[in-house]
Amino acid sequence: MQAVILAGGKGTRLKPYTTVLPKPLMPIGDYPILEVILRQLKYHGTTDITMAVGHLKQLLQAFFSDGKNWDLNIKYSFEDKPLGTAAPLKLIKGLEDNFIVMNGDVLTTLDYSDFFKFHKKSKALCTIAMYKKPVKIDLGVLETDKKGRLTGYIEKPTLNYNVSMGVYAFNKKALGFIPDNKYFDFPELMLELIKNEKNVQCYPFEGYWLDIGRPEDYDQAIEIFNSNISQFLKDR
Repeated sequence: MQAVILAGGKGTRLKPYTTVLPKPLMPIGDYPILEVILRQLKYHGTTDITMAVGHLKQLLQAFFSDGKNWDLNIKYSFEDKPLGTAAPLKLIKGLEDNFIVMNGDVLTTLDYSDFFKFHKKSKALCTIAMYKKPVKIDLGVLETDKKGRLTGYIEKPTLNYNVSMGVYAFNKKALGFIPDNKYFDFPELMLELIKNEKNVQCYPFEGYWLDIGRPEDYDQAIEIFNSNISQFLKDR
């Protein structure tokens, strides 16, 4: 199994931490979050990793080097200018027919091997790991009819949304829908695939998942990881 890790972002929502440290190197417990991801991928059968890097790339290279410390083969792909989340894939050489792509700041108990098997069995051009995320609305929500009359009042409801986990599996043919040398994000790619009636699958996941985007998310990740290390690192 081959994986591409997107580790080139500036992590602006986690400033000031990410001013001097790339977000994938932010520590949770005794490990940077990206090391946790690498060890999980290795446990589930990944051997080859390509890191798409940009911001503070020299620090990522210095820490992970060629991956031998983790029995992995790590290579690096560089972008001269910001290209978004999808466009950097077109810079990577030697991609297999099917491969995983993911953000470098995701804390999850996802079984990557099962996710990858699901993708290949579905014969999709892309499979998105999907999580049902509850979102609490801290206001009273009003329901009205066409004349503006109140028909319902829901105080501080919790709404559930199916969200992308930032983990994808791609068939190499999907790269043909990404423009050359142009900023292009995954939402744009998904809409392009849908427009062309291509098979895009969603893989429902009910375990633990957290996108470490904000300071409060980072604090939560540290607490959850330290109290449940064996759930996240099964190779210990």
